[in-house]
This record gives sequence, C-alpha cells and structure tokens, in this order.
Amino acid sequence: MSCSCCSHEHHVHSGSCHHHHHDSAGKVYGPMCFSGVLLITGMLLTAADVAFFRGRGVSLAWYLAAYLPVALPVLKEAWEELKHGEYFNEFTLMFIATVGAFAIGEYPEGVAVMLFYTLGEHFQGRAVDKARRNIGALLDIRPEIACVIREGQTQKVSPQEVKPGELIEVKPGERVPLDGILCEETADFNTAALTGESLPRSIRPGEEVLAGMLSSDRTVRLRVTRPFSESALSRILQLVEEASERKAPAELFIRKFARVYTPAVTGLALLIVLLPYLWSLGHSDFTYLFSDWLYRGLVFLVVSCPCALVVSIPLSYFGGIGAASRAGILFKGGNYLDMLTAVDTVVFDKTGTLTQGTFTVQACQAAEGFTTEEVLRLTASAEQASTHPIAQAIVGQARKMNLTLTRAEQVREAAGYGLSCRIGSAHVQVGNTKLLKQSGIAYPQELDALTGTLVVCAVDHRYAGHLLLNDTLKPDARRAISELKGLNINNIQMLSGDRQRIVTTFARQLGIEQAFGDLLPEGKMKHVEEVRRQTGRRVAFVGDGINDSPVLALSDVGIAMGGLGSDAAIETADVVIQTDQPSKVATAIRIARRTRVIVWQNIGLALGVKLLVMLLGTLGMANLWEAVFADVGVALLAILNAMRIQGNRTAV
Repeated sequence: MSCSCCSHEHHVHSGSCHHHHHDSAGKVYGPMCFSGVLLITGMLLTAADVAFFRGRGVSLAWYLAAYLPVALPVLKEAWEELKHGEYFNEFTLMFIATVGAFAIGEYPEGVAVMLFYTLGEHFQGRAVDKARRNIGALLDIRPEIACVIREGQTQKVSPQEVKPGELIEVKPGERVPLDGILCEETADFNTAALTGESLPRSIRPGEEVLAGMLSSDRTVRLRVTRPFSESALSRILQLVEEASERKAPAELFIRKFARVYTPAVTGLALLIVLLPYLWSLGHSDFTYLFSDWLYRGLVFLVVSCPCALVVSIPLSYFGGIGAASRAGILFKGGNYLDMLTAVDTVVFDKTGTLTQGTFTVQACQAAEGFTTEEVLRLTASAEQASTHPIAQAIVGQARKMNLTLTRAEQVREAAGYGLSCRIGSAHVQVGNTKLLKQSGIAYPQELDALTGTLVVCAVDHRYAGHLLLNDTLKPDARRAISELKGLNINNIQMLSGDRQRIVTTFARQLGIEQAFGDLLPEGKMKHVEEVRRQTGRRVAFVGDGINDSPVLALSDVGIAMGGLGSDAAIETADVVIQTDQPSKVATAIRIARRTRVIVWQNIGLALGVKLLVMLLGTLGMANLWEAVFADVGVALLAILNAMRIQGNRTAV
C-alpha cells in the first residue's frame, strides 16, 4: 500500500505518512488490539448465543466501539483528501464499504475490514519510516567551522561568513569548507566526496581546491574563490534536492484503481436500487419492492468491499520487503519494488561499488641486479612513516610477507614527486616516474603505459624496480554482472571519477561494454539523464558515495551500498544493499519481479470472484451470507498467496 499521503510526497520529504508512526508502541498498537479483542469477543458471544448480546442495540454498540478506534484515522485521511478535491480514493471506499456492512447488520465484517486495512497500512508505513529520512541530513557533512586568517591571526568562523579573496587554513584530515586556490607547495587531497576517485589527487600551487575535499598530509592555506552557497559541496546538495523534485511520486495500483473502482461500484449499487423502480413506472406488471432491491444493492456493496485488495496487496509488497530484508536488501517502500520490475538498464559507480575502494599491491617487478623482495622492502622502509593510503598499502604488503623493514634516515620529500632517503648505506628514491626524470634516472618506457598507481624505486641513482597498486574488484562483482545479464538486463554501464584507462580496464574484467571515466557528479547526472531521455529506458543507478547522491536521486531507482557507503547516499537512495555486495542488485530485481507476479495474481483472483458474485447478487441468486463468504474467503486466499513470498527461497 502506498502511504496515504503519496499524492503529496514531493513536499513531505520525511516519508512519514501518519503522525502515529512516531508515537509510542501503545498508541500505535493499542487501538488495533482493542478493536481486535472486541471483534473476537463479539463473534464468540454471538456464537454462544449469550442472552444480553441478542439485542440489536447491544451488538451494534459493541461493534461500533470496536470499529471507531481503527476507523477514525482512516476517516480523518478521507476528510483530508476531500479537502484536496480527491473525492474518490481508498479511504472513501473503505468508509462506504464498512458503513454498508453495518447497514445490513454485518457488524463483524465492517470491523474486520477496517482493522485489517489499518494493520496493513501501518506495516507498510513502518517499513517506509524505518528507511526514509529527510534529505536535509546531507547537510551534516558540510563543515561548520572555517579557519580564516585575518590580520595575521587565525579565527574560527562559520563558512558563510568567509568572503571570496580571504585566506583560510585547513589542517590534515579536515574537510575543505570552501572552494579556493592553493597558495603554497603541492599537497595531496582525498577527493572521494566529490569524484569518488580511489586515488588521492596531487594539487599544485595556483590550482583549485574544492569544498568537500580532505587535506591528506599537511596543513594547507587556500585563497577563497567562491562564497559558501556556491561551493562545490553546496552545489552537490542542491543537485540532490532538485533531482528529488524531478522524481515523480510513485503510486501503487490500488490507489489508482480505487479512484475508478470507488465511484463505479457506488454508482452501480445505487443503480441496482433505482433502475428497477424506474422500470416499474412504465410496466404495471412489474412489482417493485424497495426492501428487496435495497437488500440486493447492499449485497452488491458488501461484495464490492475491497478487503482482498486493500489487505493482500500491501501484504504482498510488505512480504517482498521482508524477503529482501532477510537477504540484506532494504527497500524504502513497496512502490520501489514496482519500479525495479520495469528497470532495463543498470548503471554502476565503480569505486566502492564494484571495487573494494582500498589499495592493494598488484605486482612488484625488479630490475636486473635486484629481487622483488628487496624492492618491496626498500620501498616499504622509505614509506613506513607516511600516513598516505598508498604508503600504508605498501607497508602492509611488506609486513604480510614478513619482510624486515629498516629505518629510513635523511628523509626529504618532494611534493608531487616522491621522497629520497638513506637506508643503511644506500641512497633510495621512491615515488612516481617524474621523480626519476627529475633526477635523470633511466627507466623502462613501458611503465608509462601501465594502468593503475605506479610507485618506482631507485637505489644509488639506478632504477631498481616498481610496484603496481590498484583498487580490487569485490569478490562477487563478476557474478553481479553475470546474474543481471541472466535476468535479460543487457544494458549495463559503469561510471567513475577515475581515469578512463583505469575504468576501461575494470570494465573489461567484468564484461561491461560501456564504461565512462573522468566524471564529476554533474557529468554522471547528465549521462543518466541522456540515457533516460534518448532511449526511454528505466535506469537503476548503484553507488556508494556522496558524489553519487544526485544521480541516485535522479535515476528511476537509486540503489546505495549501505555497509560502507556514505550516509548521504543511503539517505538519498530508494534501495539500500546493507551487505555491500553488488550481486544483491540481481537478487533485489528477482524479489521485485516475484512480488509483482503475486500482486497481479491477487488482483485477478479478487476481481474475478467478486465480479461473479456481484452478478449473482444482482440477479437475486446470492444472499448476504454468500456475499460475506465470497469477500472474506477471497481475502483469506489472497493473503495466503501474499505470504508465499516470505517463504520463497528461490527468489533470493
């Protein structure tokens, strides 16, 4: 069941449909338990033919007491819809159907229908509230303090107070609060929040540093170029909000169906009573008995009661959500199960989604006269004091191989190039190929064509060897792509902020034909918009970082890696993979498709039986008890069918 306010979802970002979802358990379950106890007790008293319960007034008062606690919130929602001009909706239908049940004396039916409806809507609301929070939580990642240098003194102020042209200071590990130009020597920055790149970026003096980056290795000073409201990070947050607005609110079938079904069955019930009367006016041989035709009209109305639909359909979606949760997949509403069944294109972010997002040493090669162990030991010895992710990966690999590291002395670092030091009696240089070129040291030219992060080592001004580091694929990444293709989803793409050469290499390993690198968040958004506009495809985007948040919000279905993914991505996404396994995307699609099949089975069952009994009731061939049996029986069968997804293992 879609949440009751789904038609106004675009200005209810919290996703909370009813205030009672946030109340105490007693306030939520109390009315339902009270109604349930009175309903069961009343039915038992009737079955036992207890004397005091025989009176019509007593039983009416009893069942009204059971009806009102669960009916009043629904009646309130119906009134709110009426004020918005929505005259026919599931709330109106519930009201008419249950009042009809009371009018013909079937009080337990009226109470039961409203009770089951309220329970089903509450469960769906709980699933939505658990996952969907305000997108405003993204603001938490914006720095609240900026260290600005004024009159030679460092002052801590709000970033909004800093003007373009002022000088700010950012310490190691701190997030850059404003866009600016680097004023001093070359420094490394973690750019994952903006580009998703796994590799730290080395920025030179005079080049731009964007808000949201992290200073990796030392304190830096920046000359602010833009006000806080126009910073790169603020633009990303604005993109998220705009993309959320562009995503139309999804309504489940029952809400749309009720807009037609409600006026139709209500009108037909009235016609059953009125048309025979009009016929009798011109045909004296036809005897019209008002009580007889009113009875038929009420039978028709009871049969038309949507219990099987309004209970089984929400339970089908809730069952799908539950089955997905057991598989480590969190859907933020049943409507996203529907959306996922229509997806024919899956676009993956690379870093942290299909890859581990951490560095590992892929290869170590030594030049003539050196061994690979020696190259690794010397490189790790030189890097062991560094906190740089690449250095830590090299040191970790050396320790994994139980190599003994030697303390490096006379360490001199050349920002953007590498470092030189003395290890024992040897002069060791470790860094990139620019370091060797600067020192006039020859090295194999094929190193320039290697894909990945290259760390070269020179000993006494002679090339000794190199290490190749790279991000690694997640264990199930290949299986994820294979399973998606097995589901006939053949348009699979990969987007990344990494260099195109690296992205292409990973794509080939995975069997992905379309891979695009060097993309900022705006580029990813434009790419997904282009795919949707030109091909008319339904796109699911899978990502994990704040840089993915705008495109997660824009895509038809946004899927976030929830185990290690950023809070921003999790808040924005429609589906969260809690295990961080990309293969769960295929699992989610299988569950969604199976849920959809069960939903349509229930719709066919409910409408088929009801139409048949409606026809028999109109012809006077079905009485009230048969109508009640058809309604309750169909509802029971539909509910049992809806529960099958919970126990199905093949879908997951």
